[in-house]
Amino acid sequence: MERRKFSKQFKEQVVRECLETGNVSIVARKHDVGANVASRWIRQQREGGIRPSKPHAPASVFTADEYKQLLSEKNELHDENNQLKRTLGEQTLEVAILRDLLKKANPHLRTK
Repeated sequence: MERRKFSKQFKEQVVRECLETGNVSIVARKHDVGANVASRWIRQQREGGIRPSKPHAPASVFTADEYKQLLSEKNELHDENNQLKRTLGEQTLEVAILRDLLKKANPHLRTK
């Protein structure tokens, strides 16, 4: 499980709400963080402020042409995937029909 990272503003908001309400567990549950995490943020705030979170890795930026190309490739792969699903379904149906015919033509092969 990957560790979640919270912004400094989010941490300050949770700390402010905890101090206003006086109930850490309810505020933590409301914001989907652990009560122990919220308590640590409160302690850090009292000791000298919350340290800013580490910056995330910059997202890659595509040009408009690259984006269009990626989008068209995605659509082609989606179409190919759907075609393969249809083919697999048809083959599965064919196998089922052939097995049924084989059992009817050769009653001694029935196992059930």
